[in-house]
Amino acid sequence: MESGKRHRAKEGLPLVHPNAAGIDIGSRSHVVAVPAHSDPEPVRTFATFTGDLHAMAAWLKTTGVTTVAMESTSVYWIPAFEILEASGFDVILVNARDAKQVPGRKTDVNDAQWLQKAHAYGLLRASFRPHQEIVALRSYVRQRERLLEMSSMHILHMQKALMEMNVQLHHVVADITGATGLKIVRAIIAGERDPAQLALLRDRQCKNPVGTIEAALHGHYRDEHVFALTQAVHSYDFCHVQVAECDRRIETILASLHGTSAETAGPPPKPARRSRPGANGFTFDVRTALYGILGLDPTQIDGIGPYVALKLVAECGTDMTRWPSAKHFTSWLCLAPGNKISGGKLLSSRTRRSGSRAAAALRLAATTVGKTDTALGAFYRRLSARTGKAKAVTATARKIAVLFYNALRHGMQYQDPGASYYEERYRQRVLDGLRRRAASLGYALQEQPVTADVVS
Repeated sequence: MESGKRHRAKEGLPLVHPNAAGIDIGSRSHVVAVPAHSDPEPVRTFATFTGDLHAMAAWLKTTGVTTVAMESTSVYWIPAFEILEASGFDVILVNARDAKQVPGRKTDVNDAQWLQKAHAYGLLRASFRPHQEIVALRSYVRQRERLLEMSSMHILHMQKALMEMNVQLHHVVADITGATGLKIVRAIIAGERDPAQLALLRDRQCKNPVGTIEAALHGHYRDEHVFALTQAVHSYDFCHVQVAECDRRIETILASLHGTSAETAGPPPKPARRSRPGANGFTFDVRTALYGILGLDPTQIDGIGPYVALKLVAECGTDMTRWPSAKHFTSWLCLAPGNKISGGKLLSSRTRRSGSRAAAALRLAATTVGKTDTALGAFYRRLSARTGKAKAVTATARKIAVLFYNALRHGMQYQDPGASYYEERYRQRVLDGLRRRAASLGYALQEQPVTADVVS
């Protein structure tokens, strides 16, 4: 009786993708499962060599498969995904968290068959993957970030070599890779040892005087320490040469993505604030390039600079219609509150953990905007004082994400109303709440007259 009910329930489940396949991705081999009626051997294993991947695509075509589901296992899925997509299959990438197998029955064959069945009945959701041009842009931006991380390690190596020579340069300059710091370090590599001559390389904007810098440059210049310093500087310079090459590739991709909306939009508006380019800034005008693609200037949103704007475009693309609303967008970024509900009771509303680079960029923007005299800055400071900095960063990042979504989706022009406007609105909301509460208790809230201070 019970088995009959289960059989009828299975028959009642609609078959959404009758020609679906599932692939369990591995580092050495991929296990592919197709519908049982498609082939006498519905489960096959293919090696990860390029020729085997093309053979896998050819076999899937002979079985009549039109759509394929695979898990996002490390970076092993990328070659298979790209070859299958180029072969004309509708390939979806599935989050492994959404396609877990029953514990205790996990094998590669079971995983592939489970993916095939779940995808056939439409139970799997495809992860977001932008268009090919945006994928290329994202790869270049991520490579640039990795190079900057490597260069920061070489800065630490430079500082360690200076400390071994007892050259206390980092105590008298804000940044050893700044104008003053690099001039002095390069002079040391060139053979200069006189602290007085080295101190004369001080930039005029350096806060410490020449005498203080000269005192810090008396050191023990042993050959092995100078050699380590030389190699660290050369590695640092090489990383920045590579960064410049990435910038040229990024500029080329942005030029190819130049949209037609900017042709009639006119010149980009003037920036609302001035900011000096940082040491790791781009070698081209990112803001103008993005305006040519989007037809608007996302850097007008407080907290979003040229780098964050490019990062968001590289990670999320330019087509915001992929998310039906701003709520879907912030939920995808894991910046929206959770809704873990059971029995009508909210068990937890914590945001989900995420490794999204776009969310990390928005959190960084929220931390920066919290120090500004803007409406978003006032919101961050009020929430930080009430609930803590961690929740304030998440809430402010969500607000910035909503503004970014509305700007790209609906062409919204953002204008900051100012911190005072926000504080006044918040004060008015508090007063309205107090009036309603007093009225519910049978009282009326009365404003206290302001008395002038008596000067004695």
